[in-house]
Amino acid sequence: MKNELLELQEQVENCKKCELWKGRKNAVFGEGPEDAKIMLIGLGPGYNEDQQGRPFVGAAGKLLNKLLSYAGLKREEVYIANIIKSYLPENKVTKDQIAACTPYLEKQIELIKPKTIILLGNVAVKFIFEKFKLPKALMRDIHTKPFSLSTLFLKAKLIPMYHPAAALRNPGLRSAIEEDWKKLKTIL
Repeated sequence: MKNELLELQEQVENCKKCELWKGRKNAVFGEGPEDAKIMLIGLGPGYNEDQQGRPFVGAAGKLLNKLLSYAGLKREEVYIANIIKSYLPENKVTKDQIAACTPYLEKQIELIKPKTIILLGNVAVKFIFEKFKLPKALMRDIHTKPFSLSTLFLKAKLIPMYHPAAALRNPGLRSAIEEDWKKLKTIL
């Protein structure tokens, strides 16, 4: 891992900018190749992720691995990160927690320089769209639609997708989510 990424990971592991650090066993920095062409961004770690210190290792992670295969991708070739780096009980996040944690994510994006960023779920979409001044939209209207992002430091394609956990909470969405990932293969 690049020295800068290692230093950033150490900062995350020692972070106490919000109260979430008190309830975590492990900070969940992110994982994947430092030169990954594709980055996935979710909300934050659940119980299993907190226990292992790795993103997407619980039920949603198992489903994500399957969804990645539909898109012709392997987990080992993408970089997986979250908006929040500490355990999120009940998957609820505040604006203050987002404000405290997202500078780490922004630096991860800057260091990895992905060509495609897949935004998993509403919180990731909202944060990135606001950050880069893209128009507000509902997930049902924008899932699998690519958006272009061009800054001084990054040129990437943004692709909003339903979070895998949505299929676990709402089994009626599962087939639509699976179709989205099959469609993603042609978009990539």
